Amino acid sequence: MLAEGTFDGKVAIVTGGGSGLGRAIALELGRLGASVAVAGRRPEPLDETVALLAGKGLAVPTDVRDPEAVDALVAATVEELGRVDVLVNNAAGNFVVKAEDLSPNGWRAVVSIVLDGGFLCSRAAGRQMLAQGDGGAILSVIASYAWTGGPGTVHSAAAKAGLVAMTRTLAVEWAPHGIRANCICPGPTDTEGAGAALWPTEEDRARVAATVPLGRLATPHEVAIWAAALCSPYADYITGETLTIDGGHWLEQESYLPALRPRE
Repeated sequence: MLAEGTFDGKVAIVTGGGSGLGRAIALELGRLGASVAVAGRRPEPLDETVALLAGKGLAVPTDVRDPEAVDALVAATVEELGRVDVLVNNAAGNFVVKAEDLSPNGWRAVVSIVLDGGFLCSRAAGRQMLAQGDGGAILSVIASYAWTGGPGTVHSAAAKAGLVAMTRTLAVEWAPHGIRANCICPGPTDTEGAGAALWPTEEDRARVAATVPLGRLATPHEVAIWAAALCSPYADYITGETLTIDGGHWLEQESYLPALRPRE
């Protein structure tokens, strides 16, 4: 666990920061000294996260699919908190569906949040970091089906794979400016958002947990501490990498598809 004060004087933006993993990452960064702007579409959960940050947070309702809204997020962060040193691309959407049943709108809904939103936020935050001239860290949250494939999640798998390619490209392009870009790859994590979409019943939850070699789901805090570590000065020589935090789950290559109910 990093020492308190590691992020003193630093400012972070966390998308999808109103609940689950995003909230856990925001709180860990705050515990370590950062001021944190949390973004998401619903203001109420964002306000709850800010209350937990105890005076070191800012809620900025944002649709990451909207370029103007993303630019406004970065502008508001700079105006209220002074700068941007860290961006965590955590906003996501997902649902389990057979590929042949996935509608064009369903495809666009997930890809636009995950991939388009990830790029728009990285571009806006990256421009601010470039203007500041003293580096920064961008972290994107992916999933192991970005490289294994994930039956039932073709939209999310494709979008997350795009984030990996984006991250590696930015890592090289922005390295001369001291801006690092990395990914974390959590396994099944005990959050309300992912749980409702990917293991909606206790039977499904038990089935997924049984496929993790370590035998359980991750806690949000277990993932958050490594997210913070990759954004910290201790990781200043790490860029273009993906850290997998999944208890060995990807080795099983488990599919979420069995969670689909048979057609009536």
